[in-house]
Amino acid sequence: MPTRRTALALLAGSTTALALGTATPALAHPRPFGRYGSPARRLDRATLYVDARGRGDHTTVQAAVDAATGTGRTLVIAPGTYRETVDIPADRTGLTLIGASGDPRDTVIVYDNANGTPRPDGSGTYGTSGSATVTARPDGLTARDLTFANDWLRADHPDYTGTQAVAIKVTGDRSSFTGCRFLGHQDTLYADTASLAVFARQYYRDCYVEGDVDFVFGRASAVLDRCHFRTLARTDLAGPPYGFVFAPSTAGADPHGFLVLRSRVTSTAPDGYFKLARPWVPSSDLTAHPMLTVRDSHLGAGIDTDEPYGTMSAGFPWQDQRFAEYRNTGPGARVTVPANRPQLTASEAREHTPAAWFGDWRP
Repeated sequence: MPTRRTALALLAGSTTALALGTATPALAHPRPFGRYGSPARRLDRATLYVDARGRGDHTTVQAAVDAATGTGRTLVIAPGTYRETVDIPADRTGLTLIGASGDPRDTVIVYDNANGTPRPDGSGTYGTSGSATVTARPDGLTARDLTFANDWLRADHPDYTGTQAVAIKVTGDRSSFTGCRFLGHQDTLYADTASLAVFARQYYRDCYVEGDVDFVFGRASAVLDRCHFRTLARTDLAGPPYGFVFAPSTAGADPHGFLVLRSRVTSTAPDGYFKLARPWVPSSDLTAHPMLTVRDSHLGAGIDTDEPYGTMSAGFPWQDQRFAEYRNTGPGARVTVPANRPQLTASEAREHTPAAWFGDWRP
Protein backbone atom coordinates (compact mmCIF):
# COMPACT_ATOMS: atom_id res chain seq x y z
CA MET A 1 0.00 0.00 0.00
CA PRO A 2 1.40 3.46 -0.85
CA THR A 3 2.52 5.71 1.97
CA ARG A 4 0.52 8.88 2.57
CA ARG A 5 3.30 10.89 0.96
CA THR A 6 3.08 8.81 -2.21
CA ALA A 7 -0.69 9.00 -2.17
CA LEU A 8 -0.76 12.77 -1.80
CA ALA A 9 1.76 13.18 -4.58
CA LEU A 10 -0.62 11.28 -6.84
CA LEU A 11 -3.87 12.85 -5.69
CA ALA A 12 -4.01 15.68 -8.18
CA GLY A 13 -2.82 13.70 -11.16
CA SER A 14 -3.85 10.07 -10.95
CA THR A 15 -7.00 8.01 -11.05
CA THR A 16 -5.36 5.20 -9.10
CA ALA A 17 -7.57 3.95 -6.27
CA LEU A 18 -5.73 4.51 -2.99
CA ALA A 19 -6.50 3.99 0.67
CA LEU A 20 -7.03 7.74 0.86
CA GLY A 21 -9.61 7.73 -1.92
CA THR A 22 -9.73 8.22 -5.65
CA ALA A 23 -9.04 11.76 -6.79
CA THR A 24 -10.18 13.33 -10.02
CA PRO A 25 -7.20 14.09 -12.28
CA ALA A 26 -6.21 17.75 -12.42
CA LEU A 27 -6.19 17.60 -16.23
CA ALA A 28 -9.89 16.67 -16.17
CA HIS A 29 -10.76 20.16 -14.94
CA PRO A 30 -10.97 22.49 -17.97
CA ARG A 31 -12.83 24.86 -15.65
CA PRO A 32 -10.50 24.71 -12.64
CA PHE A 33 -12.76 26.83 -10.45
CA GLY A 34 -15.99 25.03 -11.31
CA ARG A 35 -19.11 26.98 -10.44
CA TYR A 36 -17.14 29.65 -8.61
CA GLY A 37 -16.24 31.75 -11.65
CA SER A 38 -12.69 32.64 -12.68
CA PRO A 39 -10.42 35.69 -12.85
CA ALA A 40 -12.17 36.59 -16.13
CA ARG A 41 -15.64 36.07 -14.64
CA ARG A 42 -15.05 36.99 -11.02
CA LEU A 43 -17.96 36.40 -8.67
CA ASP A 44 -17.17 39.64 -6.86
CA ARG A 45 -14.21 41.79 -5.96
CA ALA A 46 -13.75 39.97 -2.68
CA THR A 47 -12.95 36.65 -4.42
CA LEU A 48 -9.44 35.52 -5.37
CA TYR A 49 -8.52 32.40 -7.35
CA VAL A 50 -5.63 30.02 -6.64
CA ASP A 51 -4.32 27.54 -9.20
CA ALA A 52 -0.91 25.87 -9.18
CA ARG A 53 -0.98 25.77 -13.00
CA GLY A 54 -1.25 29.53 -13.32
CA ARG A 55 -4.91 29.93 -14.31
CA GLY A 56 -5.81 31.95 -11.24
CA ASP A 57 -4.75 35.15 -9.51
CA HIS A 58 -2.09 33.26 -7.52
CA THR A 59 -0.24 29.94 -7.79
CA THR A 60 0.14 29.37 -4.02
CA VAL A 61 -2.32 29.53 -1.18
CA GLN A 62 0.00 31.70 0.93
CA ALA A 63 0.31 34.29 -1.84
CA ALA A 64 -3.48 34.51 -2.02
CA VAL A 65 -3.73 34.83 1.77
CA ASP A 66 -1.19 37.65 1.68
CA ALA A 67 -3.24 39.45 -0.97
CA ALA A 68 -6.60 38.89 0.77
CA THR A 69 -6.37 41.88 3.09
CA GLY A 70 -9.38 43.18 4.92
CA THR A 71 -12.41 41.17 5.98
CA GLY A 72 -14.84 38.84 4.25
CA ARG A 73 -12.56 37.68 1.46
CA THR A 74 -12.93 34.34 -0.38
CA LEU A 75 -10.20 32.13 -1.81
CA VAL A 76 -11.32 29.59 -4.41
CA ILE A 77 -8.63 26.92 -4.75
CA ALA A 78 -8.39 24.78 -7.89
CA PRO A 79 -7.68 21.04 -7.72
CA GLY A 80 -4.03 20.27 -7.10
CA THR A 81 -1.47 19.47 -4.42
CA TYR A 82 -0.10 22.63 -2.81
CA ARG A 83 3.11 21.68 -1.03
CA GLU A 84 3.62 24.68 1.22
CA THR A 85 3.06 25.98 4.70
CA VAL A 86 0.30 28.55 5.11
CA ASP A 87 -0.02 31.09 7.91
CA ILE A 88 -3.30 33.02 7.94
CA PRO A 89 -3.00 36.21 10.04
CA ALA A 90 -5.62 37.08 12.63
CA ASP A 91 -6.67 40.20 10.72
CA ARG A 92 -8.15 38.14 7.83
CA THR A 93 -11.46 37.92 9.67
CA GLY A 94 -14.34 36.28 7.85
CA LEU A 95 -12.03 34.57 5.36
CA THR A 96 -13.50 31.67 3.35
CA LEU A 97 -11.42 28.90 1.74
CA ILE A 98 -13.16 26.72 -0.86
CA GLY A 99 -11.94 23.64 -2.69
CA ALA A 100 -13.31 24.34 -6.16
CA SER A 101 -14.23 20.79 -7.21
CA GLY A 102 -16.41 20.05 -4.19
CA ASP A 103 -14.33 16.91 -3.44
CA PRO A 104 -11.75 17.45 -0.69
CA ARG A 105 -9.53 14.71 -2.15
CA ASP A 106 -8.87 16.93 -5.16
CA THR A 107 -7.41 19.94 -3.35
CA VAL A 108 -4.63 19.19 -0.87
CA ILE A 109 -2.48 21.56 1.20
CA VAL A 110 0.42 19.55 2.59
CA TYR A 111 3.88 19.88 4.11
CA ASP A 112 6.20 17.76 6.25
CA ASN A 113 7.54 19.64 9.25
CA ALA A 114 7.56 17.97 12.68
CA ASN A 115 8.18 19.18 16.21
CA GLY A 116 11.80 18.04 15.95
CA THR A 117 12.50 19.42 12.47
CA PRO A 118 15.39 21.95 12.64
CA ARG A 119 14.52 25.47 11.55
CA PRO A 120 16.55 26.62 8.53
CA ASP A 121 17.96 29.62 10.45
CA GLY A 122 19.49 27.38 13.13
CA SER A 123 17.29 28.79 15.91
CA GLY A 124 16.16 25.37 17.10
CA THR A 125 13.32 23.12 16.06
CA TYR A 126 9.81 24.03 14.97
CA GLY A 127 8.02 22.67 18.02
CA THR A 128 4.51 21.31 17.85
CA SER A 129 2.75 24.56 16.89
CA GLY A 130 5.44 25.49 14.40
CA SER A 131 5.11 22.15 12.64
CA ALA A 132 1.62 22.98 11.35
CA THR A 133 1.12 22.87 7.61
CA VAL A 134 -1.64 25.47 8.01
CA THR A 135 -2.01 27.91 10.91
CA ALA A 136 -5.45 29.54 10.93
CA ARG A 137 -5.63 32.51 13.30
CA PRO A 138 -8.62 34.66 12.24
CA ASP A 139 -12.08 34.72 13.74
CA GLY A 140 -14.91 33.76 11.43
CA LEU A 141 -12.84 31.46 9.22
CA THR A 142 -14.79 29.10 6.96
CA ALA A 143 -13.31 26.20 4.98
CA ARG A 144 -15.05 23.74 2.69
CA ASP A 145 -14.01 20.72 0.63
CA LEU A 146 -10.27 20.86 1.32
CA THR A 147 -7.63 18.44 2.57
CA PHE A 148 -5.12 19.64 5.17
CA ALA A 149 -2.23 17.22 5.60
CA ASN A 150 1.15 16.68 7.21
CA ASP A 151 2.97 13.78 5.57
CA TRP A 152 6.01 13.70 7.88
CA LEU A 153 6.82 10.07 8.70
CA ARG A 154 8.50 8.62 11.79
CA ALA A 155 10.17 5.95 9.68
CA ASP A 156 12.14 8.63 7.82
CA HIS A 157 13.48 10.15 11.05
CA PRO A 158 14.09 7.44 13.66
CA ASP A 159 16.36 9.82 15.60
CA TYR A 160 13.58 12.38 16.26
CA THR A 161 11.99 12.54 19.69
CA GLY A 162 9.62 15.36 18.73
CA THR A 163 7.32 13.42 16.43
CA GLN A 164 4.27 15.67 16.60
CA ALA A 165 3.41 16.83 13.07
CA VAL A 166 0.33 19.05 12.82
CA ALA A 167 -1.80 19.28 9.68
CA ILE A 168 -3.67 22.39 10.84
CA LYS A 169 -3.75 24.56 13.94
CA VAL A 170 -6.94 26.59 14.35
CA THR A 171 -7.16 29.31 17.01
CA GLY A 172 -9.93 31.64 15.85
CA ASP A 173 -13.41 31.92 17.32
CA ARG A 174 -16.33 31.00 15.05
CA SER A 175 -14.17 28.79 12.85
CA SER A 176 -16.14 26.37 10.67
CA PHE A 177 -14.97 23.42 8.56
CA THR A 178 -17.36 21.43 6.38
CA GLY A 179 -16.50 18.40 4.26
CA CYS A 180 -12.78 18.72 4.97
CA ARG A 181 -10.12 16.06 5.50
CA PHE A 182 -7.29 16.25 8.05
CA LEU A 183 -4.44 13.77 7.50
CA GLY A 184 -1.47 13.08 9.73
CA HIS A 185 -0.17 10.74 12.40
CA GLN A 186 0.54 12.45 15.73
CA ASP A 187 -1.33 15.68 16.54
CA THR A 188 -3.17 15.96 13.22
CA LEU A 189 -5.90 18.49 14.11
CA TYR A 190 -4.96 21.14 16.67
CA ALA A 191 -8.22 22.82 17.72
CA ASP A 192 -6.92 25.56 19.98
CA THR A 193 -7.40 29.15 21.13
CA ALA A 194 -5.32 32.28 20.83
CA SER A 195 -4.88 32.53 24.61
CA LEU A 196 -6.12 31.11 27.90
CA ALA A 197 -8.58 33.96 28.24
CA VAL A 198 -10.25 33.23 24.90
CA PHE A 199 -12.88 30.49 24.50
CA ALA A 200 -12.72 29.82 20.76
CA ARG A 201 -15.82 28.13 19.33
CA GLN A 202 -15.15 25.82 16.39
CA TYR A 203 -17.40 23.59 14.29
CA TYR A 204 -16.31 20.58 12.23
CA ARG A 205 -19.08 18.91 10.23
CA ASP A 206 -18.90 15.94 7.85
CA CYS A 207 -15.12 15.89 8.17
CA TYR A 208 -12.59 13.04 8.09
CA VAL A 209 -9.66 12.96 10.53
CA GLU A 210 -6.97 10.29 10.72
CA GLY A 211 -3.92 9.72 12.88
CA ASP A 212 -2.53 7.74 15.79
CA VAL A 213 -1.40 9.74 18.86
CA ASP A 214 -3.63 12.53 20.23
CA PHE A 215 -4.70 13.33 16.72
CA VAL A 216 -7.56 15.64 17.73
CA PHE A 217 -6.27 17.87 20.51
CA GLY A 218 -6.27 21.38 21.95
CA ARG A 219 -8.10 23.95 24.05
CA ALA A 220 -10.98 25.00 21.78
CA SER A 221 -14.69 24.69 22.50
CA ALA A 222 -15.05 22.43 19.48
CA VAL A 223 -18.06 20.55 18.17
CA LEU A 224 -17.21 17.64 15.85
CA ASP A 225 -20.46 16.63 14.21
CA ARG A 226 -20.98 13.70 11.83
CA CYS A 227 -17.23 13.23 11.49
CA HIS A 228 -15.21 10.09 10.77
CA PHE A 229 -12.13 9.46 12.92
CA ARG A 230 -9.75 6.80 11.61
CA THR A 231 -7.00 5.34 13.81
CA LEU A 232 -3.92 4.09 11.97
CA ALA A 233 -1.87 0.95 12.51
CA ARG A 234 1.75 1.37 13.62
CA THR A 235 4.82 -0.70 12.78
CA ASP A 236 7.09 0.94 15.37
CA LEU A 237 5.29 -0.54 18.40
CA ALA A 238 5.09 -4.18 19.41
CA GLY A 239 1.74 -3.89 21.16
CA PRO A 240 -1.02 -1.64 22.45
CA PRO A 241 -1.81 1.06 23.06
CA TYR A 242 -1.02 2.51 19.66
CA GLY A 243 -2.42 5.88 20.62
CA PHE A 244 -5.39 8.08 21.50
CA VAL A 245 -8.03 9.73 19.37
CA PHE A 246 -8.72 12.82 21.51
CA ALA A 247 -6.51 14.86 23.85
CA PRO A 248 -8.41 17.95 25.03
CA SER A 249 -6.65 20.63 27.08
CA THR A 250 -9.71 22.72 27.96
CA ALA A 251 -9.05 25.75 30.15
CA GLY A 252 -10.40 25.31 33.66
CA ALA A 253 -12.66 28.35 33.28
CA ASP A 254 -14.16 27.17 29.98
CA PRO A 255 -17.43 25.27 30.48
CA HIS A 256 -17.16 23.64 27.07
CA GLY A 257 -14.37 21.49 25.64
CA PHE A 258 -14.72 18.89 22.86
CA LEU A 259 -18.20 17.67 21.93
CA VAL A 260 -18.28 14.74 19.52
CA LEU A 261 -21.68 13.67 18.24
CA ARG A 262 -23.25 11.62 15.47
CA SER A 263 -19.76 10.51 14.49
CA ARG A 264 -17.84 7.25 14.06
CA VAL A 265 -14.44 5.90 14.99
CA THR A 266 -12.90 3.19 12.83
CA SER A 267 -9.44 1.64 12.79
CA THR A 268 -6.81 -0.02 10.63
CA ALA A 269 -5.20 -1.43 13.80
CA PRO A 270 -6.08 -4.66 15.63
CA ASP A 271 -9.11 -4.66 17.91
CA GLY A 272 -8.60 -2.86 21.21
CA TYR A 273 -5.29 -1.25 20.26
CA PHE A 274 -6.50 2.36 20.64
CA LYS A 275 -7.86 4.37 23.53
CA LEU A 276 -10.57 6.91 22.99
CA ALA A 277 -8.88 9.78 24.80
CA ARG A 278 -6.50 11.08 27.41
CA PRO A 279 -6.41 14.52 29.06
CA TRP A 280 -3.67 16.98 28.17
CA VAL A 281 -2.68 19.31 31.00
CA PRO A 282 0.19 21.30 29.46
CA SER A 283 3.02 22.65 31.55
CA SER A 284 1.99 26.14 30.42
CA ASP A 285 -1.44 25.74 32.06
CA LEU A 286 -1.54 23.46 35.07
CA THR A 287 -5.06 24.74 35.81
CA ALA A 288 -6.44 23.10 32.66
CA HIS A 289 -9.47 20.88 33.20
CA PRO A 290 -9.85 18.82 29.99
CA MET A 291 -13.39 18.15 28.80
CA LEU A 292 -14.64 15.61 26.26
CA THR A 293 -18.15 14.36 25.58
CA VAL A 294 -18.69 11.63 23.00
CA ARG A 295 -22.36 11.00 22.32
CA ASP A 296 -24.65 9.29 19.83
CA SER A 297 -21.61 7.96 17.98
CA HIS A 298 -20.45 4.57 16.68
CA LEU A 299 -17.19 3.33 18.18
CA GLY A 300 -15.49 0.56 16.26
CA ALA A 301 -13.63 -2.45 17.60
CA GLY A 302 -10.32 -0.59 17.60
CA ILE A 303 -11.23 1.08 20.92
CA ASP A 304 -10.14 -0.64 24.14
CA THR A 305 -13.42 -1.24 25.97
CA ASP A 306 -11.89 -2.17 29.33
CA GLU A 307 -9.75 0.96 29.59
CA PRO A 308 -10.86 3.45 26.92
CA TYR A 309 -9.18 6.41 28.64
CA GLY A 310 -5.58 6.97 29.62
CA THR A 311 -3.55 9.49 31.62
CA MET A 312 -0.91 11.64 29.94
CA SER A 313 0.75 13.29 32.94
CA ALA A 314 1.26 12.02 36.48
CA GLY A 315 -0.89 13.95 38.91
CA PHE A 316 -3.64 14.58 36.36
CA PRO A 317 -5.55 11.30 36.03
CA TRP A 318 -8.35 11.09 33.51
CA GLN A 319 -10.80 10.33 36.33
CA ASP A 320 -10.37 13.90 37.61
CA GLN A 321 -11.27 15.43 34.25
CA ARG A 322 -14.57 16.12 32.49
CA PHE A 323 -14.93 12.99 30.37
CA ALA A 324 -18.31 11.47 29.55
CA GLU A 325 -20.24 9.42 27.01
CA TYR A 326 -23.89 9.08 26.09
CA ARG A 327 -25.79 6.59 23.93
CA ASN A 328 -22.81 5.42 21.92
CA THR A 329 -23.03 2.21 19.90
CA GLY A 330 -20.67 -0.31 18.32
CA PRO A 331 -18.19 -2.83 19.72
CA GLY A 332 -15.91 -0.10 21.03
CA ALA A 333 -18.73 1.39 23.10
CA ARG A 334 -19.40 -1.78 25.08
CA VAL A 335 -19.32 -1.10 28.83
CA THR A 336 -17.21 -3.84 30.41
CA VAL A 337 -15.91 -1.86 33.41
CA PRO A 338 -18.57 0.71 34.35
CA ALA A 339 -16.16 2.78 36.44
CA ASN A 340 -14.05 3.34 33.34
CA ARG A 341 -16.92 4.61 31.17
CA PRO A 342 -18.62 7.62 32.79
CA GLN A 343 -22.06 8.14 31.26
CA LEU A 344 -24.25 11.24 31.13
CA THR A 345 -27.78 11.04 32.42
CA ALA A 346 -30.56 12.05 30.02
CA SER A 347 -30.91 15.31 31.92
CA GLU A 348 -27.19 16.06 31.66
CA ALA A 349 -27.16 15.16 27.97
CA ARG A 350 -29.61 17.97 27.25
CA GLU A 351 -26.83 20.40 28.18
CA HIS A 352 -24.28 18.77 25.87
CA THR A 353 -25.46 20.10 22.51
CA PRO A 354 -24.09 22.38 19.79
CA ALA A 355 -26.49 25.13 20.87
CA ALA A 356 -25.05 25.07 24.39
CA TRP A 357 -21.50 25.17 23.02
CA PHE A 358 -22.08 27.98 20.52
CA GLY A 359 -24.38 30.40 22.34
CA ASP A 360 -25.23 33.24 19.98
CA TRP A 361 -23.27 31.79 17.05
CA ARG A 362 -25.05 29.75 14.39
CA PRO A 363 -22.47 28.26 12.00
